[in-house]
Amino acid sequence: QVQLVESGGGLVESGDSLRLSCVASGRTEIDYAMGWFRQATGKEREFVAGISWGGSNTMYGDSVKGRFTISRDKEKNTLYLQMNNLTAEDAAVYICVARTAYGSTSSALFGGWHEYNYEGRGTQVSVSS
Repeated sequence: QVQLVESGGGLVESGDSLRLSCVASGRTEIDYAMGWFRQATGKEREFVAGISWGGSNTMYGDSVKGRFTISRDKEKNTLYLQMNNLTAEDAAVYICVARTAYGSTSSALFGGWHEYNYEGRGTQVSVSS
């Protein structure tokens, strides 16, 4: 069992940057692939970014490629999402997710919500234009 707590959201202006964090606690001795999804009001949940449990591989949703960067600090049990050049379309609740590494390689990536075992409560990002 692992618990995920996001932070770093807030209200910014269009073109600004934000860095989200997600701290994992509990059974952190287990390796986890991790990622970010977002949910905007009235829209379907959207994959934002994922990182392999080994940390060597990343992937991004088409709408954030080139602007967002996912990274992790395994010693701090923390996942990050650096978001640059934010627009109103990026406004959403950002949710951190984790998947136990059992049965997967260190470079495996996961882009589907149901591929993850754990989720945080989310942090709100609002963007004024």
